[in-house]
Amino acid sequence: MASTSGVDLSVSGLASGMDWKTIVSELATAERSPETQWKASQSTIYQKNNAFGTIKSYLNNLQADVKKLKDPTLFTSRSASISNSTNSTGTADSSVATVSAATGATTGTFTFSISQLATAAQISGAANISQKLVPDGVPADVTIGTAGFSTPITAGTFTVNGAQVTISSSDSLQQVFDNIAAATNNTVTASYDSTKDGIKLTSSSAISLGSAADTSNFLQVAQLYNNGSSNIASTGALGHAKLTATLANAGLTTTVSDGGSGNGAFTLNGVTINYNSSTDSLQDVLDRINGSTAGVDANYDSLNNRFVLQNKTTGNVGISLSDTTGNFLAATGLSGGTPTAGQNLLYTVNGNSQVLQSQSNTINGDSSTINGLSLTALKTGDVSVTVGSDTSGVTSALQSFVNDYNNVQSYITTQSASSTDASNKVTAGLLTGDMNAADIATNLRSAGFSPVAISGLSATFSQLANMGVTSNGHDNTITLDTTALGTALANNLTQVKSFFSDATNGWAAKLDTYLTNTLGDSGSIASHQSALTTQSQAIDTQIANLEKTITADSNFWTTEFQNMETAQSKSNQVLTYLTQSVTNGTL
Repeated sequence: MASTSGVDLSVSGLASGMDWKTIVSELATAERSPETQWKASQSTIYQKNNAFGTIKSYLNNLQADVKKLKDPTLFTSRSASISNSTNSTGTADSSVATVSAATGATTGTFTFSISQLATAAQISGAANISQKLVPDGVPADVTIGTAGFSTPITAGTFTVNGAQVTISSSDSLQQVFDNIAAATNNTVTASYDSTKDGIKLTSSSAISLGSAADTSNFLQVAQLYNNGSSNIASTGALGHAKLTATLANAGLTTTVSDGGSGNGAFTLNGVTINYNSSTDSLQDVLDRINGSTAGVDANYDSLNNRFVLQNKTTGNVGISLSDTTGNFLAATGLSGGTPTAGQNLLYTVNGNSQVLQSQSNTINGDSSTINGLSLTALKTGDVSVTVGSDTSGVTSALQSFVNDYNNVQSYITTQSASSTDASNKVTAGLLTGDMNAADIATNLRSAGFSPVAISGLSATFSQLANMGVTSNGHDNTITLDTTALGTALANNLTQVKSFFSDATNGWAAKLDTYLTNTLGDSGSIASHQSALTTQSQAIDTQIANLEKTITADSNFWTTEFQNMETAQSKSNQVLTYLTQSVTNGTL
């Protein structure tokens, strides 16, 4: 008789013909049916948790609004405006000054009479501090690319009498002159005037200079302009200091020396400025001055070929300077320059005869002027300034509160409402029957609209409704009557301020406390969300436990069916043996 070894009895129905694996699967599915309801409940719990997260977000926005209204400085904001002003000639002029007012500034109307503006002290160095463009008077010795022009010459072409003159930066000044003559067939000649340190163009007829096609700036830098005559000369001296060359080669009349050590130094307002005449340029030293703590701006005045120092701040203060090692200040003409004293701002207030002074053109309120008022004088003249309460911030903050209050109340109402379809089937809202949501809506309304009791506060300003905030009468949303609020702010600002910002019993303090208790880590929202999370986790545990049972049952059923297959297989073998024996006549 054949053996059953080697037969895969895990194959469903191999011996019995029964699809028992499908039966096991269907049994497991039937046993798993409670999970559908559990997962539906879990989904609802998840949505509720998210809904309370949204409520929390809305309440956070609302609390930010409440904190603004709780701040006393919101009610002491000020505005400042110029009602009229006249300049020193008595003509109306709105640009005499600009004004602003800080929180808590003294209110009222004030007049300022500005008789002198503040200016900065300045030292103007000696003019024409550099060598002439052609120091030795020989144009052939000067290369235009490195000459002491005020602006570097660009290579290219320029036009004289309709003819193009081509030059390069390596050309000498004499080559440029020769190129002009060659291009114009000697009808125009150019020369250098050492007395005036300029270039002259001469012809027998009127000279025409330049065209839109010119690519070199030679004519402009050389200060040669059309005048309708046969003689054109530079309108000013051409020699200038070479700002980017080393100090030793800067083209100054007196060469800058660092004392031979490379450690040149001078002081400005007590601050030491160092330089090396072999490696530093004039621009390097100017930048070093401007970046130092000396409080001075240093510049090169190319128009007058001189150096200028000016204090960065205005006022009647001077500039002190002295060469320490080397001769930088002397060589640049600054040590012997012309000083211009700085001036203080001079003004009077409210017609008072006492003349007040300020080193700056901006007057900031102090005991001698108007507390909290800032006025910047732009011209001399008279200015009338009005400082008043700026309540726009209060209106904006309260409107923001109304908007955010409506957001949270509308959301709770929507999520708590039930709906009825065409067949009269009622579907409950996500938060229908949730007492936590209902409590938030109720308590928020109560906290927001309950009267406050503050010493000295009039009963007519003890409720939010007194500020123009009222319920619309048919749901939990509210509206703001800005006209009513404006009247209250205009006529009773102190009372309104007390109502909102009293630190102990004020409306904002009480509502802020309620919101903190609701939103805090141990508040009602956090507690409710934690409970919802626990419920969801319990369902996860139920599902996991059921799955373990289903797995165990499935394994049991599979084993039983496999045993059945084994028994059936053996029966089939016996039957086959008997049939074959009968057929063969062996039985």
